[in-house]
Amino acid sequence: MKIAMPKPFTFEGGKRAVLLLHGFTGNSADVRMLGRFLEKKGYTCHAPHYKGHGVPPEELVHTGPEDWWQDVMNAYEFLKNKGHEEIAVAGLSLGGVFSLKLGYTVPIKGIVPMCAPMYIKSEEVMYQGVLEYAREFKRREGKTEEQVELEMLEFAKTPMNTLKALQELISDVRKHVDMIYAPTFVVQARNDHMINTDSANIIYNMIESEEKEIKWYEESGHVITLDKERDQLHEDVYRFLEKLDWQD
Repeated sequence: MKIAMPKPFTFEGGKRAVLLLHGFTGNSADVRMLGRFLEKKGYTCHAPHYKGHGVPPEELVHTGPEDWWQDVMNAYEFLKNKGHEEIAVAGLSLGGVFSLKLGYTVPIKGIVPMCAPMYIKSEEVMYQGVLEYAREFKRREGKTEEQVELEMLEFAKTPMNTLKALQELISDVRKHVDMIYAPTFVVQARNDHMINTDSANIIYNMIESEEKEIKWYEESGHVITLDKERDQLHEDVYRFLEKLDWQD
């Protein structure tokens, strides 16, 4: 059975706005439950898709961090154009990296990086992750295992120039984290096997924000927004947002 793909979303909740950013090879489903929760609490939430995400993986290899950053900036402008003067941002993994980049690029009310990497993984490890993503995507499309493997042989021939650029993005953001002054809530899953969890300490220690906190979630893995402590995470993100000095 073919499964419908998630779409970008905008949940109209109120004057306060939160930009929600998914991870590399992820999509808006990563942050949908968090968005629905915050909408009920009176926040407008918008989650874009990065170019090449939420579509067949063959399209991913022809995009890169510059495209995705443009999508993030477009999403920020989308909220601005809807009349939201103050915007907070919460991002998972690569989305967390982008949330930090937003923090020293444009005015941001508050930042919630969740399981955001500050260390570079080898291209080989990252590539294996992309292959897993591609294989799973094809299965979700309802293809037979034989068809999946045939397509994977073809997919594996495509050069992944994206990965080098992704490493450079993470490295560049890490160099600029000390230019962040917005209130920040660093979220990290203890059982995160996708990234080096010391990334959370680096972010927490390097940002210049006077209002900053860090929390470790002992039972969760990398996609913390969908894991067993997600309800607690929702409450914690809401509590952090409520402490911000919103104009309204």
